[in-house]
Formats: sequence, structure tokens, C-alpha cells
Amino acid sequence: MNSNSKLLVGFLVGAAVGGALGILLAPDKGTETRRKIIEKGSDLGDSLAEFGDTIKEKVNEVVDGVKGSFGKTKDSLS
Repeated sequence: MNSNSKLLVGFLVGAAVGGALGILLAPDKGTETRRKIIEKGSDLGDSLAEFGDTIKEKVNEVVDGVKGSFGKTKDSLS
């Protein structure tokens, strides 16, 4: 995992923890707090899905690069 990925994961975890604490410590009614928790959970799920897509794209780029390098090396040895 490269440093950008670690930074993004750290940011997402920090945002989730901060958001959860902010919601739980806010002086709202229980129904309002539950609604906010559901919304934040949905937002976090969307963020994680986007992060997963980004990771998949990066892995595919690396795999394509390795395949290209392997092909060039193979051709030069033939």
C-alpha cells in the first residue's frame, strides 16, 4: 500500500470517528441522532466504494505496466 493510499485510509477513518463522536455527543433527540447516523453511514459506504474503485484502477494500471515490461523483455530476449 503506497503512502497516498495510507493517507486516504487514515483520513476516512478519522472522518468517520470524528463524525460519529460529533453525532453522538450532539444534544439532539434520539430520532434525529439515529437519522444522522444512518446518513453518515451511507456517506461512509459511498466513500469506501469509491476508494475501492480507485484501488482497483491503480492495481490494473500496475498489472498492465508489468505485462508491458514483461512483453518487451521477452521480445528483446527472442
